[in-house]
Amino acid sequence: MKVDWGSLFWIFLIFSSLQPLLNRRAQEFRRLMAIRELEQKRGSRVILLIHRQESISFLGIPVSRYISIEDSEQVLRAIRLTPPNTPIDLILHTPGGLVLATEQIARALIRHPAKVTVFVPHYAMSGGTMLALAADEIVMDANAVLGPVDPQLGGYAAASILQVVADKPIAEIDDQTLILADLARKAMQQVQNFVRDLLKDDVPKRKIAPERIEPLIQYLTSGQVTHDYPITAEEAQRLGLPISTELPPQIYALMDLYPQATIGRPSVQYIPIPYDPRPALPRGGSRSGLG
Repeated sequence: MKVDWGSLFWIFLIFSSLQPLLNRRAQEFRRLMAIRELEQKRGSRVILLIHRQESISFLGIPVSRYISIEDSEQVLRAIRLTPPNTPIDLILHTPGGLVLATEQIARALIRHPAKVTVFVPHYAMSGGTMLALAADEIVMDANAVLGPVDPQLGGYAAASILQVVADKPIAEIDDQTLILADLARKAMQQVQNFVRDLLKDDVPKRKIAPERIEPLIQYLTSGQVTHDYPITAEEAQRLGLPISTELPPQIYALMDLYPQATIGRPSVQYIPIPYDPRPALPRGGSRSGLG
């Protein structure tokens, strides 16, 4: 039988071009099924806001993602589609993002009548922390972190710009720095007012003691620590935030369906099963001693 190598080549080419699309569709289906399973278990609306470094498929250029206006549009739509008596579970994995988009999402979460829970499996920094402050409960992995929400201007912390103006005579400060200081003062005030709105004690769902609110605002917004400072679950609890570390196993399973895109060799590898360091025994062998 004569083999038509030309036809086989074109079939192979078509299959190779369709395979990534089929894989993406299959992955998307698994994600939707996992989200639906978690919703049914918790009786809630599950919303994921996950930002990883991704790559443009053709050029392989890494692109860092963050909370954007497009994100806020989608999250606000999901909240609008949620009945008032249905709890919202927001799964966060983000370095932060635009203040406008973050504040829109946070205000919508505050206004939702039912319970809002934020889950942090790894990190929710900056704007991610601001979204967590809008929740009734923050559930973190024991090793996950939050971060400060102090405003940044031109790559500099607003608090640091203000410190320069405070430390130097005004005659020795250039006009650009003075302009930045004016903007920094306004940005600091705006962020503090917004966080105060999120935490104020007349919001019925909030569980933060009134006397803890102002110290918490100052710690998170005034630049006492660097912007990338990791706030652990233990520290967040000491600050008065409603923190739990009982992260449901389904959250970890969901995160596995949103892997970091890799180019070439992965930087971390391991056997993805529960690990028993003891060597396997020959068939019929036995272990003695403790454990």
